[in-house]
Amino acid sequence: MAYQKSSELNGLHNGQVIKEYLNGFDKKSIEPKKAELTSKQQIKDSDDVCKRSAIEDAYTTVLRELGENVDREGLLRTPLRAAKAMQFFTKGYQETVEDILNDAIFNENHNEMVIVKNIEMFSLCEHHLVPFFGKVHIGYLPNNKVVGLSKLARIVEIFSRRLQVQERLTKQIATAISEALEPAGVAVVIEAAHMCMVMRGVQKMNSKTVTSSVLGLFQEDPKTREEFLILTKNN
Repeated sequence: MAYQKSSELNGLHNGQVIKEYLNGFDKKSIEPKKAELTSKQQIKDSDDVCKRSAIEDAYTTVLRELGENVDREGLLRTPLRAAKAMQFFTKGYQETVEDILNDAIFNENHNEMVIVKNIEMFSLCEHHLVPFFGKVHIGYLPNNKVVGLSKLARIVEIFSRRLQVQERLTKQIATAISEALEPAGVAVVIEAAHMCMVMRGVQKMNSKTVTSSVLGLFQEDPKTREEFLILTKNN
């Protein structure tokens, strides 16, 4: 019966046929799930507003203690804007790898190296709350399972949108991919510029920090690791 209806859809492209086909789904099983998701989103939105208000008050205090007039035109909405920005910069705390993968892992008879390089990354240094940013290179050796390529960039986003140090960020990305895919190996390299070294302190404009995390065959086999490093070199 299902096959017959699919054939009708493909052959007729008729709105009535589509309507009858969709009516075959159990609406009673869909509605509770939609209601549950809506309820969770409403709770999250309410919680975000409460936190934003507290962060806004904190920024107002910081500006005042710096000697600024928080009532002047240019600063009237600055605490609110800064609060919204900080929530965006740290939105990774509200996300999980399981949520973003969303059934995007597929069985595939492929065991050769997969590399996604030059993934742009922005994060906040947890020591000074100033940005560090750069590029992430990811490689993994599938063990008959592959993931949608965009999901690798999403994993980077989850962990970079938190207060971080680059060393930990690199390890977290590699570990998350390893746990999700169970591959034969994972390698992650991050190249980043840190504003805490550029805008303050030693003030070295052209300095970059490079960190790596290698697991499985990338750690055990020097040739595999070398192949990854060669392929991720910028041309």
